[in-house]
Amino acid sequence: MTRLKPIRLAVFDMAGTTVYDGDAVHRCLMEALGAEGVAASRSAVNAVMGLPKPLAIQTLIEQAEASPADPERVGRVHAEFVERMNRYYAEDPAVREVAGASETFRALRERGVRVALDTGFSRPLADTILSRLGWRESGLLDATVTSDEVERGRPHPDMIFRAMSLTGVADPAQVAKIGDTPSDLQEGAAAGCGWVIGVTEGSHSREELSAFPHTHLIPTVAALIPLLFGERY
Repeated sequence: MTRLKPIRLAVFDMAGTTVYDGDAVHRCLMEALGAEGVAASRSAVNAVMGLPKPLAIQTLIEQAEASPADPERVGRVHAEFVERMNRYYAEDPAVREVAGASETFRALRERGVRVALDTGFSRPLADTILSRLGWRESGLLDATVTSDEVERGRPHPDMIFRAMSLTGVADPAQVAKIGDTPSDLQEGAAAGCGWVIGVTEGSHSREELSAFPHTHLIPTVAALIPLLFGERY
């Protein structure tokens, strides 16, 4: 795809795209569901990765039991999931940024591109991650948006539109959306982003992501600067 307008904003997903967590999201979600007697396979969990976590939990319960999920039960599973993930992100030594993430953020900002994160996590969980990685104080991020801060999470475009509003970018053709799940790509396409970029070394493979709307597929965020600007940092 030919870039007709300059990039002004890059919106990155967190877990799997810019944050390495050792598959904790899959594991903690399956364990939280199991505590409520719901069996979910890894492949079923992978299919809802990137969605707002309450919606992901509702979907998995309804798939497992072939009946509507009780909202209170969804809330209990979500609370258990958040507790497990908060503890993991705060304490587990495996948690780190994906190689090249901070360097990519810095390289974008040096070129006048604003940098935002969006996530299917709620604000408290996202803040735990930002604090753990030191990104809150780093000066590398212009905005962060969580799924509980908008009316609709992925695959809807609301989080991207909020990131655009927070960073003063009006034209979605000047926005790049980068993520490792189908819902990331669907979100970018729904927002009309000029660049919709799948990361293939996260939760989904190149083959899996290729079936969803995208402009480019790259192995990791470290390949973004050469893609966008034809140069290395």
